[in-house]
Amino acid sequence: MVRPRWQRPPVPSRGALERGWNRFVAVWATLNLAWVAFDLSYVPLRSFWLQRNLHPLPGVPLSVPLQVLPDITPWVDPVKGIEPHRETQAFLDHFERLDAALGGAAAPFTPAQQALLQEQLQRTEQIIDTNPFEGSGLSGSLEKIKNRLRDRAGEDSAKQAAARLLSPAWLAERGWQEERRFWREQVLPLVEINYWRSIDENAQPTDHAWRIDLLLFQWVFLLDILQRLIRLRRRIPGLRWRDALLRRWSDLPLLLPFWRWLRIVPVVERLQTSALVNFEPLRAVVSRGVVGLLALELFEVLALQLMDGFQGLVRSPRWPQRIRSLRSHQTVIRSEDERQLLELARIWGPLLLSEVAPRLAPELQTLLAYSLRQSLDRTVVPPPLRQLAPLLQVEAGLSTQLAGGMVDSLLDLSRSTGTRLARTDDVQLEMLQRCIDRFWDELALSLETGPALQRTQDLVCALIEGLKSTYLSQISRARITSLIDELDQLMAAAPPAGADGMDAGMEADGQPTRST
Repeated sequence: MVRPRWQRPPVPSRGALERGWNRFVAVWATLNLAWVAFDLSYVPLRSFWLQRNLHPLPGVPLSVPLQVLPDITPWVDPVKGIEPHRETQAFLDHFERLDAALGGAAAPFTPAQQALLQEQLQRTEQIIDTNPFEGSGLSGSLEKIKNRLRDRAGEDSAKQAAARLLSPAWLAERGWQEERRFWREQVLPLVEINYWRSIDENAQPTDHAWRIDLLLFQWVFLLDILQRLIRLRRRIPGLRWRDALLRRWSDLPLLLPFWRWLRIVPVVERLQTSALVNFEPLRAVVSRGVVGLLALELFEVLALQLMDGFQGLVRSPRWPQRIRSLRSHQTVIRSEDERQLLELARIWGPLLLSEVAPRLAPELQTLLAYSLRQSLDRTVVPPPLRQLAPLLQVEAGLSTQLAGGMVDSLLDLSRSTGTRLARTDDVQLEMLQRCIDRFWDELALSLETGPALQRTQDLVCALIEGLKSTYLSQISRARITSLIDELDQLMAAAPPAGADGMDAGMEADGQPTRST
């Protein structure tokens, strides 16, 4: 019995150098997959990398600071063609000047301070009107800003709320330090995440990540793939380069500049074959779930299709013609195969008649004696005499002697027939063939001239319909699940593989063979 694949002993590699190279490529491919995942998710998650704050509850101004993470945006933004947006950056710069001017000031404000407040209000209204967040797909941040301004000022209009919050009267009543905390904690972080991204000549967002992918990773993958192809063609000299490349189709995502998330396939394959990570238990669990979902539907469809096909054959009016086609001179079987079938019958006939049947003599005698005794008891012996013990003993002895004689005669005939069949006799084979052909002819003639054909077709089709309505309806998903559990128990209890070399098989490219 086959053990689970993850319980098999590891297959040793050819050498330390090859094993080290395979593990290096597996680790390097894993790092590349991590880089691809980071690159694909950087733009959607740029606000997190910029502020390093985690917002567990959407819509609630609650953040968990993760300042232990480094600020990587100065290095990654140029790679993705991201620059600070002019309008929002001007808003942030002007707020810094306003904060510096109102840091220790108190009401009444000077004309210069009031001018800074008025300019800040104009920039706020300009952001509300022009929506500079639309180009970066962050229009939701503008809506958050407007909602927070309305809630803070108690106004229905975001512009009116901004005018009230930046008015000297409001600041004289609340104080700049309190308002400054509101702007820095709830407004400015939403403004900071806005950006502007350039586009290339193809009207696509600028992205230079392919250079890092090419310079650091893809040349290693190309070297490894070429080495595998050369090793494969060395083992199979007649294999063309195209066929060898098709055999290593799973490595192609490592070289494709698009659909880079498909690289998870070759990465998992390399981690598995290099013995760094064992994914077989996970694969078994996933395949079990897939089997549990599809086995019932697949089996029902196949069983129903087979039954419908058999029903179509049964209802066909060409049964007699098909039976006649089984004759030796009309069959589609080649003459060599026909002779082989006759030779097989010549071997099995003597085996059954000369060896198997004589060994059943005691059982046949007992069965025949019992049948004769029952027959004599009903027909020969009158009911008043059936109570006499001597008469019953005579009856039993007579039945045993008759049964023994009949069985001995039949077995002698069987031995002699088997002995004759064991001899090579072309005339006998020809007579046997004519007998079989005559049997097919007579059977076909009987089906054509009598009502047996229609009746047989109706009965067989009714039997198949009964199977459809009973057996298929009894199949349930719970039964499939129980069968899978039973299979798992059998595989888990399988003994270790012997030293017959079955578990040490290798594919043409040096990888472990995969059993199904």
